[in-house]
Amino acid sequence: MNGRRNQVKLLLWEGDGFSLYHKRLEKGSYELPASNDGQLAVTVEADQLLLLLRGISLRHIRRRKRYQHRLKNVDNQAC
Repeated sequence: MNGRRNQVKLLLWEGDGFSLYHKRLEKGSYELPASNDGQLAVTVEADQLLLLLRGISLRHIRRRKRYQHRLKNVDNQAC
């Protein structure tokens, strides 16, 4: 994001290479995602990115609890 928060650049891995996207708002600004001090890059989930790009504040969103399947650690299993 630039200083005025009206432009954003996104680096996306598409499986076989990176794509760079650039979007500039004609009016308004983007909300800065929460980050640690001095951090130059921020990683956000796809759903959070969609909300940010559509102008929806992440500060006012509450996530409801959902089941999340945990993957088994296959490194410690014998074959």
